[in-house]
Amino acid sequence: MIYKNITEIKANLKNPRIIKDDKFAKLVQSLKDFPEMLEKRPLVCFTDTDSKLVVLGGNMRLQAAKQLGLVKLPVILADDWTEEQKAQFLIKDNVGFGEWNFDELANEWDETTLAEWGLDLVVKQNWDKLDYIDEAERPDFRKDNVITIVVPDEWVAEIKEIEQLVKDTLTDKYSGCEIK
Repeated sequence: MIYKNITEIKANLKNPRIIKDDKFAKLVQSLKDFPEMLEKRPLVCFTDTDSKLVVLGGNMRLQAAKQLGLVKLPVILADDWTEEQKAQFLIKDNVGFGEWNFDELANEWDETTLAEWGLDLVVKQNWDKLDYIDEAERPDFRKDNVITIVVPDEWVAEIKEIEQLVKDTLTDKYSGCEIK
């Protein structure tokens, strides 16, 4: 691992993953609160034809470090990698293979602290079956009830399918309801 001046490092314009808005703000705050983390998770870069380093892993950390005004960043060089290996790393470094164990998080961790650290605490449900309560069994049912659910962007396609299923099911069952 080496340390490089931040002006010698440039973002990878081919990086297909970005962090925006409040999630980027959480990343900036995370680096501000715990800058030592960069030493354990340095940027992975290669040397470009202009002698500057191009980020393969850590594009958004580079942007956050710039926003914080950091001067030097830890870097691991991947100059010995082939173009194929660089491309592979660019994707594989950004793929989330695992899933959170929400029971463990709920029982062993403080929800506020996890949110401050940037963890989205949205629990994915099993949508294979949609069960609903018959209107006759629920006397407080009103046609103007609204439920808002916030989900990660990567769930949007699946949710659109679910939304259509819900619309088909509920509008047949509760004619006059509007599903937004």
